[in-house]
Amino acid sequence: MKKILVMSDSHGDYEIVKDIRNRYKGKVDLLFHNGDSELPATDKLWQDFLVVGGNVDVAGFKDEQLLELGPDIIWQIHGHRYGINFGLKQLYVAAQKNKATIVLFGHLHRINCEKRQGILFVNPGSISQPRGSIQEKSYAILDLDEKMIKIQYYNRHHRPLKKLHFKFWREES
Repeated sequence: MKKILVMSDSHGDYEIVKDIRNRYKGKVDLLFHNGDSELPATDKLWQDFLVVGGNVDVAGFKDEQLLELGPDIIWQIHGHRYGINFGLKQLYVAAQKNKATIVLFGHLHRINCEKRQGILFVNPGSISQPRGSIQEKSYAILDLDEKMIKIQYYNRHHRPLKKLHFKFWREES
């Protein structure tokens, strides 16, 4: 089983990113930040993260990255270039082209996880500035095993958001 932590949209809140890194480094397999950190790409904090740039980040970050992790191909992006304010259609088409099984994205500041035709889309929400109906500053931890993917959302005090726990069965081959 692999365990990954996903955060996004920290918007200059260095201390929460550092806190999450310090709490989970060595306890999860990978740490992801999906953009809009507003921190320099050269910050040493990023040595422990897979990070992409968002629409308010300065130069130096990758726009996107693909990572093979066991049976999964994880596509990490911020999302603003794929019209996600209007739905996931463009993102879904691009995910298919990238052969992604999991898409990690940000930008919307809204917690979201859903599976569409074998592709899991996960937005951890914003750790600093939540929007939408769920007003929780949040991040997500995904447990990936051969049969299912479990997603648990947490608040910035590292407490699980009890109603925000999801399970997605993997497709039979």
